[in-house]
Amino acid sequence: MSRRDQEAKTTIEVQATKVARAEADQASGSHDQLVDENKATGSHSQLIEESQKLSILIHEKPRSTCSWQDRLNSLKLGPENENPASRIQKVPFMLRENKEFEKYYKPKMVAIGPIHHRDPNFEFTEKRKHIVAGDFIKEHGIDAENLYDKIMDGLGNLKMRYVEDVIKDYTDDELAWMFLVDGCAILHFIHCVVNDEKNDPQYSAKLEKFNFKKNQVAYAQQDLFLFENQLPYQLLELLISSVVQNKEREDIRESIRNFIDMNLMTPESTTKSRQGRRKPSKSHLLELLWEELTDGILPQSGGLTMHSFRNVKELMTSGIQLKASSENSLNISFNQFCFTGTLQIPSLVVDDSTAAKFLNLIAYEMCPDFMNDFQVTSYICFLDSLIDHPEDVQELRKAKILINVLGSDNEVAELFNKIGNDLVPNPDIYGTVKDNIEKYYNSKWTTYSAEAYHSYFSSPWTFLAFLGALLGLFFSAVQAYFSLPSKSC
Repeated sequence: MSRRDQEAKTTIEVQATKVARAEADQASGSHDQLVDENKATGSHSQLIEESQKLSILIHEKPRSTCSWQDRLNSLKLGPENENPASRIQKVPFMLRENKEFEKYYKPKMVAIGPIHHRDPNFEFTEKRKHIVAGDFIKEHGIDAENLYDKIMDGLGNLKMRYVEDVIKDYTDDELAWMFLVDGCAILHFIHCVVNDEKNDPQYSAKLEKFNFKKNQVAYAQQDLFLFENQLPYQLLELLISSVVQNKEREDIRESIRNFIDMNLMTPESTTKSRQGRRKPSKSHLLELLWEELTDGILPQSGGLTMHSFRNVKELMTSGIQLKASSENSLNISFNQFCFTGTLQIPSLVVDDSTAAKFLNLIAYEMCPDFMNDFQVTSYICFLDSLIDHPEDVQELRKAKILINVLGSDNEVAELFNKIGNDLVPNPDIYGTVKDNIEKYYNSKWTTYSAEAYHSYFSSPWTFLAFLGALLGLFFSAVQAYFSLPSKSC
């Protein structure tokens, strides 16, 4: 007899015993006792009915939904059975429940992929996508029917790049057609935007032919880096491989690389060559941006010390200087020479797209199926720890670490304080940096030297005042010396 059958038999025997006891109590008790018992527990028939309901509740419901073996098998599931690559999905609930940030996760101009595909707000741009995709197919001599068949052949692998919930309401034909139109439109749009930035009149004319205004181009660029607005990169590679000319295929791939560089949020002067960069895994465009920003950022030793320093103003008072580094990635370093410490932070352009990019990168890091070290989350938390007031932003601006094109310093301070709220950083990211700052910050001799420097040598006026005071003391001493009475021989 199986475990399930034994449990069912035991339950029936228990219920039968209860019924027998109830019958015996009714037979031996008085009428008054019977009335009281019926008030408390119900009639004999009601007891039997409740027993049957209990039996059904305990045994019949699990039997119809999940077998005992299924339950045992569920305990064996582990990370090794999960998809090792992150899948395209909705923003995690813990981020979406913040209504203030909800607008940063939704497209403004164009819906890409299945999550926002049926949103009526994008009906106009949906037609525009077909025009752009058609121009891409025509320009590169692609056989649209053959391309559709290729997408259908690889649709099984493409569907694995999505969480099932976001594609379950689409037929295979709908998905394949969506992938063809959206993918071709993205590739053509990126190619046109990159070449328009190079002042190529041919592609500037194309954007005008598509009736794209400057603000629409800017919004569409932002939409391509939304976490819920992604296409699998293997789809883009499939579409690129359908381009007849090899040179044109390489031009499109180079345009994608340049497009990522254009959206790194760093000044143009800091953009470096791609030689020596790690090879991207290419899940989607947002991951390409994430990999460029986090290149070379690895967990460090330390990071367990409690840190007492609070903001930029306090660090500068203790003698720490701020310096902008010329890196594309979010690497932060701290160096000490004699009595002076230097905190190097990469330059960052803060504009209308900054909040959306960072929040969607954080959403990507927080995906349950994406194993990472939370580099972007830790960077935002570090910057948030440095910024308490607009004056902190002002000092970061003076050091050219923050290039503020958003508005006032107060807006920037509020932006980073809001984004950094409730985030949990990886303590090992920038761990050594924070520990070294803490050691410098707590050094009394260094602090006194720094305070003296800050008080007397931080500006020409304080230096002149200090020099004047020294000269005053010197002349006072000389005057006092000559005013002493001379000794007679």
